[in-house]
Amino acid sequence: MFARIGYQAVVDARVAVFAPSPQLTVTVEDLDGEPDVHLHAGGQGFWQSRMIAALGVEAVVCATFGGETGRVLHTLLEGEHVDLRSRQVAARNGAYVHDRRDGSRSEMVEMLPDALSRHELDDVYEMALVEGIRAGTAVLSGPSDDRVLPHETYYRLTSDLTSNDCRVIVDLAGDRLAEAVRGGPHVVKVSHEELGEEELPKLIEKAREIASSCVHGVVVSRADEPALALLEDELYLVRMPKLEPVDTRGAGDSMTAGISAGLALGMSLTDAVKLGAAAGAVNVTRHGLGSGSGEAVRELSKRVELEPIEE
Repeated sequence: MFARIGYQAVVDARVAVFAPSPQLTVTVEDLDGEPDVHLHAGGQGFWQSRMIAALGVEAVVCATFGGETGRVLHTLLEGEHVDLRSRQVAARNGAYVHDRRDGSRSEMVEMLPDALSRHELDDVYEMALVEGIRAGTAVLSGPSDDRVLPHETYYRLTSDLTSNDCRVIVDLAGDRLAEAVRGGPHVVKVSHEELGEEELPKLIEKAREIASSCVHGVVVSRADEPALALLEDELYLVRMPKLEPVDTRGAGDSMTAGISAGLALGMSLTDAVKLGAAAGAVNVTRHGLGSGSGEAVRELSKRVELEPIEE
């Protein structure tokens, strides 16, 4: 199977996406004064895979599905342009309901996902390991709640994949991030909030700490400020095109997806970061998380600049 832009196969490039427990999203919009209800597959891993596929790379999603929410999610994902590797489990998938009738996103209710059993986790871990090795590039995403799986899973999976010639890209937080970094991923994307710093010199120190674990690239998003990138020991400010935002949620996931897609397509790390920055920029102009066309992302990537930082 080839990934698609529109419906045209472009290249035999793949990214395995570890999405242990996707989320069912229910959004209430306003349509001519009447409620308009939308059901979509969601969760970090799916939003990343959606952008990966839009960029012409096959996204192989390794996920678990359980309960009523899981059955609906599985059906929704079968209609997306992703290659689904699924494990039916007893643990229910999470879900949320958001109200956007006033133009902003208001959370009405959220149901958290259940914890995976030891055997369920073993199966999805094995699935992600095999698909990551086959693809050569893997993104490790997190579930919406910590109880789904042990944090140490991210160390084991990162270490096992990198030991078998798979480039691992992670966009995680807290203990999950710390465990993944311990395993030596290829690229780490993280926000300045997660690092607990705002000043550029302090963020550079934090980025170098992460890079000391054999990490080739560290990208630190900084809200409205240019992202910081430490790529193969070279420091840059990532200057992205200025676009009017509609919804800023999901921009970081799209950035991670763009970086992983670029690497899978054989781009250099610097060009992959440009593609990721453009993917994040396009995402904020749209209502759908992880959405955007490959054509728009590639065009905007020409306008992304990596400005060297002199220390």
